[in-house]
Amino acid sequence: MDIKRFPEKMGDLPIDFSNPKRTLISGLFQETAKVGGQPRKFLTYIPEDLDYCQPCLVAAIPSGEKPEEYLETSGLKAFAEDKKLFLHLATPETAWNADGSDADYLNAIYVAIQARDFYITMQDNIYLCGIGDGSFAAHQAARRMASEWSGLMTFGDLNGDLNAEHTALRGESDQGEVELKVMGMAAQLPVWMSMTEKNTNNESAISYWKEQNHVIGAPLSGEGADEIWMPTPVRILSEVNEEQIAQVRLTVRKTPFTAEQLNAAWSYISLARRHRGPGKKQLRYFKEPIACGAEKKTMEVDGMTRTWYEYVPKSCTPDKKWPLVVVFHGRGGTAETFFDLSCVSTVAEERHFIAVVPEAGVYQQKPNGLRNVLLWCGIYQDTPVDDVKFIRELVADVESRHSVDKSRVYAMGQSSGGMMSDLLAYTAGDIFAAVAPWSALRCPSKMYREWPACEQHVPTMMIYGDQDFLTAGHGEDPILPFCLSEELRATLMEKLETYHLDPANVETWKTEPITWYAFPDKQDVPMVVIGRVDNMVHANYPEESWISYDQFLSQFHRSENGTLYYRGRPVNESDV
Repeated sequence: MDIKRFPEKMGDLPIDFSNPKRTLISGLFQETAKVGGQPRKFLTYIPEDLDYCQPCLVAAIPSGEKPEEYLETSGLKAFAEDKKLFLHLATPETAWNADGSDADYLNAIYVAIQARDFYITMQDNIYLCGIGDGSFAAHQAARRMASEWSGLMTFGDLNGDLNAEHTALRGESDQGEVELKVMGMAAQLPVWMSMTEKNTNNESAISYWKEQNHVIGAPLSGEGADEIWMPTPVRILSEVNEEQIAQVRLTVRKTPFTAEQLNAAWSYISLARRHRGPGKKQLRYFKEPIACGAEKKTMEVDGMTRTWYEYVPKSCTPDKKWPLVVVFHGRGGTAETFFDLSCVSTVAEERHFIAVVPEAGVYQQKPNGLRNVLLWCGIYQDTPVDDVKFIRELVADVESRHSVDKSRVYAMGQSSGGMMSDLLAYTAGDIFAAVAPWSALRCPSKMYREWPACEQHVPTMMIYGDQDFLTAGHGEDPILPFCLSEELRATLMEKLETYHLDPANVETWKTEPITWYAFPDKQDVPMVVIGRVDNMVHANYPEESWISYDQFLSQFHRSENGTLYYRGRPVNESDV
């Protein structure tokens, strides 16, 4: 298979407006990862008509193989096409070694494929594979950055002792201010090992991952695995944010790598996703929207097909009216990925509301770069994308088909989706009774058009991480008891002034890991609430969906005559 060169100007490539998030290129391409400041090559295979943010598989192929030929003869090309994933082929300089340099190379590929120069991936669904003598390097790489990879599968005997690996894990402190942090710490990790025998090195790896994943008891078997060790059933902590799902699976075969073995391993490994959270990245089973019971909906707005997932719990029957929550993904994300990240379907099921997760329009993140990075209120060929119009039409469409309580329509979202949530508070208070943006507030400098302000004062809860360089400021604020970035602070102060709230009148409390700051009006209604999460980067975690709905959004509704209510009592907005 021929190796192509990436286009010099991705911005020249046309967008398919029937599917704005479709990759603009396909085929086999050469890329470069930096290892210790030095470049090393790897290949990336992108199947035709692949959507952004699909799973990525980084494969350390056997030494001596020509990757462009091995791609086809091994069945990896057909596998990537069948499973709809980005495939990244790593090769050794001569042969795979056990000194750790090749492990660093594999981890450098993890970093490189998130550059968003030619395609878009997510941190959450990147998996590692080792074949033949590439297996041990894959184990070393996974051990050093277990908190980043979502799963590990290897097909071959190991040529080193994994328990002898003592290289320091990569920490956040050496990366500076970047959006996509690499934590690089020990963590549970789904593992599938296929080998020819249980020799000393193989047993060492089995022992390490069993200990790391806290598995216990005698092994089970099935689903193509000879032995399956399950995590301990004892749960001390809540599994709202992280589920204890990492098994260790083992297969012993004379021929470890076959299409059958690859498919069996992937059927388990691909179930897991790695999400950012306070202090670490957290492992969860992937909540695929359709499998969860959601419906995929589309409509055409200004010539672009707009998509959303709609989740209606069975408890939300037509004989009553139910709240509606619209949930917005961040820049570069998709409706599918954020349905999973936000865990909103679980909250909707428990709290009986209709959840809608829409997909943003497009914009060009980098000069000459991709023109179809998904971003709320973006721009295409100097024409702003009117996502406020889209959301108004979406809500009207949902209300025409379901029994929606129009007095209880809410918005929440992260990063660009947080800005969109707050923009709707600013311009669509006739629809939204309250909003909960995460990691953002409305930022005029990051929007490509202006909207008129609405008359209503929409209650706002903003949650952000204290390590979020895009949101958190530096030093101490002269007025506020917390620090925000310059533009977010300006937006907050404008909101406080508009709502006639005293910035010095702040109620503060803490529920780990969040410190809360509430700005009440004269009636003690918390019209603006800020939550600062300890040791949290630019992200959201599933519990924020519960917190936002239970502690804030559900406390407000707006009657047909426009009166805002807080916990059932009217709010005199003239006094706000």
